[in-house]
Amino acid sequence: MLRDSVLGLWQVLRSMGLTLRFFFSRPVTVQYPDEPVQLYPRFRGRHQLLRYEDGPYEGLERCIGCALCAAYCPTQCIYVQAGENKDGVRRSPGERYAEIYEINLLRCMFCGYCEEACPTGAIVMRREFALADYQREKLLYTQDRLLELPTPDHRDGAAEPRAVLRDDQQVPATGSRE
Repeated sequence: MLRDSVLGLWQVLRSMGLTLRFFFSRPVTVQYPDEPVQLYPRFRGRHQLLRYEDGPYEGLERCIGCALCAAYCPTQCIYVQAGENKDGVRRSPGERYAEIYEINLLRCMFCGYCEEACPTGAIVMRREFALADYQREKLLYTQDRLLELPTPDHRDGAAEPRAVLRDDQQVPATGSRE
């Protein structure tokens, strides 16, 4: 009985020592919206399709519709349907282009294989990480949404793109999102 009492007292003192040790250390929690989050250099976030910025292909999409990104994807979250370029209207420098390009972010595990597999460097993974939404349909990224240029964050020291409200946009006070 005495042994159990001493053992119980020892366990309480040991637990209190652990509590006191962490009581005086810096907190680990980051107050996310108020403080910028430090991302690792190799962080992989939201996908983006690129266009050629200069040279003879300026303004054309880099994606040639080869679907290697879809083939390499372990979760099969990428769907690519290729179309043939016509002489009058060209969307990419090759014979084909991605007529339909979709990424289902509900299935994506952000492994980066699509980025590595792309022979033209058309798909990159940005540092945007706040991708949650209230509607599942908004997490199915179409080609138009993937081609959008990222907008800079409105907070100082933020990592990279996040959507910001324009002056004419408003978020309803009820908490619902559109």
